[in-house]
Amino acid sequence: MGFKAAVITVSDRGYRGEREDTSGPALCAYLIEHGYEVTYTAIVPDEMKQIREALLLCADEMKTDLIITCGGTGFSKRDVTPEATKAVLEKETPGIPECMRAKSLEITPRACLSRSAAGIRGDSLIINLPGSRTAAIENISAVIEAVEHGLFILHADEADCGRQNAGKKER
Repeated sequence: MGFKAAVITVSDRGYRGEREDTSGPALCAYLIEHGYEVTYTAIVPDEMKQIREALLLCADEMKTDLIITCGGTGFSKRDVTPEATKAVLEKETPGIPECMRAKSLEITPRACLSRSAAGIRGDSLIINLPGSRTAAIENISAVIEAVEHGLFILHADEADCGRQNAGKKER
C-alpha cells in the first residue's frame, strides 16, 4: 500500500519569502524515496490559526495518511506548532517524539529542547519535526519504519492487523 503524505513548513520568514525553505523539499524527497506520494506542500506562518487550518485541510478534506510539519517546535515565543497540532489531535502518540528526541540526543544535547508532538486525527498521522533541514531528516529517519507500520495498523481492519502481525514475536 502506498501512503499519501503532506509536508507543511512553519516559518514566518519562509512564508514572507525572506528565507528559502530547504527543509520542506528535503522532506519531500526523503518521503518519496521511502515510497510515499507527496500530495500537498505548503509554507505557513507561525500562527496557530493557519497551522490548524493546514492540518485540518490535509487530515479532514484531503484524507492524507501522513502529515509532517517542520518548524515551530522550539522555545521562541512564536513557536506554536505543537500547540496547534495538539488542538486538532484525537489521540496523541508520544512514543514518536520520544524516539526522535532520544535519537537526536546521540547527536546533540540540545535535542532535549524539542517540543515536537505527534498524534492521530481520523486516519491521518501528524508528526512535528524541527525546522532545520538536517534535524528534520535525522528525526524522521529515526521513526520512518515504525511510522509505516503504524499507518498500516491505522488503515487496517481487524483481519488485516492479524495478518500484518503474523509471525512477529510478542514483547
